[in-house]
Amino acid sequence: MRASGGFSTVNMPENRIEKPDKPREECGIFGVYGKNMDVSRITYYGLYALQHRGQESAGIAVSDGKKVMLHKDMGLVPEVFSQEQLDKLKGHIAIGHVRYSTTGSSHPINAQPLVFRYAKGTLGLAHNGNITNIWDLRSQLTSTGSVFQSTTDSEVIVNLVARYSQNTLEEALAKCMIDVKGAYSLLLITETSLIAVRDTYGFRPLSIGKLGDGYVVASESCALDTVGATKLRDVGPGEIIIINDKGIRSIRALSSRKKAHCIFEYIYFARPDSEMDGFQISQVRREMGRQLAREYPVDVDIVVAVPDSGTTAARGYADESGIPFEEGLMKNRYIGRTFIQPSQDMREMGVRLKLNPMKHVLEGKRVLMVDDSLVRGTTSSKIVKMLRDCGAREVYLCLSSPPVVKSCHYGIDTSNESELVAAQKSVEQIKNLIGVDGLYYLSLEGLLNIFAKDRDNFCTACFNGDYPVEIAKPGNSGKFMLEW
Repeated sequence: MRASGGFSTVNMPENRIEKPDKPREECGIFGVYGKNMDVSRITYYGLYALQHRGQESAGIAVSDGKKVMLHKDMGLVPEVFSQEQLDKLKGHIAIGHVRYSTTGSSHPINAQPLVFRYAKGTLGLAHNGNITNIWDLRSQLTSTGSVFQSTTDSEVIVNLVARYSQNTLEEALAKCMIDVKGAYSLLLITETSLIAVRDTYGFRPLSIGKLGDGYVVASESCALDTVGATKLRDVGPGEIIIINDKGIRSIRALSSRKKAHCIFEYIYFARPDSEMDGFQISQVRREMGRQLAREYPVDVDIVVAVPDSGTTAARGYADESGIPFEEGLMKNRYIGRTFIQPSQDMREMGVRLKLNPMKHVLEGKRVLMVDDSLVRGTTSSKIVKMLRDCGAREVYLCLSSPPVVKSCHYGIDTSNESELVAAQKSVEQIKNLIGVDGLYYLSLEGLLNIFAKDRDNFCTACFNGDYPVEIAKPGNSGKFMLEW
């Protein structure tokens, strides 16, 4: 099995991005099947809508029925693709990927889609999630002659498909789903088919929609909306969907005994205009704010949000409490999540570049600030200082998530446990660290109650360490893992 398709590389400065004070996105995937459609541009716009899910690299693979063409590179979607490059990607099937690295370091060779040639032809793969038994699988595959060209866990899936190439592709994928543990929403492309796969727990989201006579599959429904597709449904846990010239076909490859949708999709990652597994994101976040107000009725003058992730919950708090919602922080919307950070002695300027406090709103007021989560606490302390510098008399912080005390192993970078402030300090210590008059986390029980009868269908491991899938520890087999 060998890699197919070329891609250019750019020099990316090491440590360009400061360690985040939020969990980092996983990835976003998008695919389209449609005759007489400009599938490369449709995929471009779909990836643009999913840019919030990954800003390190982007790629598109397109099939014209005979061959699969690929372009990928480091950077944001509009940086990676030009009109000329999209013109070269001719065909009627496409998959695309935007990436933030989880397993595998930030390097051009780890950009996706991955495209390989194997016994049955060409296979391209775009993966959102994280494989938890990667160490064992790579060790087994390497010992039987498999060659790895990247450090991503996604390449393991391609090698497993090649191992089972005596079967049909859907049979090979079903066998892969038995072997692979962890989180994976996949899009695959062959010369003739678009294939979608979701793990049996449904950790990472995946939706399917109709576009004219064709079909679109995407991590979030907002991407379907962007390209004018109508959402049909979510891909079910343990389901394989095959789309080709024979139409669309569904295979329930593995039964789903327990669902474990990522709860942080609803708290932070997903766009507010997306709908996932039966829940509208903006409605859920507004209810989180209302629940915060019920749990913590703080006596203040105004409610403000840390935009944009805290805005919907802040409005919910204001609705429930009757306290006015004000825009106390203005976000610079021309700053992306990957902008070059200032030097260490200019960190506060970096925060001000993203958020500017409104002095006329804040001065003399008792302020309740709402944000979605607290990971390291460094950015929050700077924002609190800015509010006080603008004359806020009191500052309280409400968070629409419980304390993040454990790392995620299913496709999100939540920092090491030693860097998670809630895992190392008490609420009182954190309150003093960031300089607020009160600090309040939404309770896990209150959060789950928002989902009513579906409350048991979520992964909450980052809050309580209850990991749905066992996390394999690297042993000697981990020695072969490369670092770029």
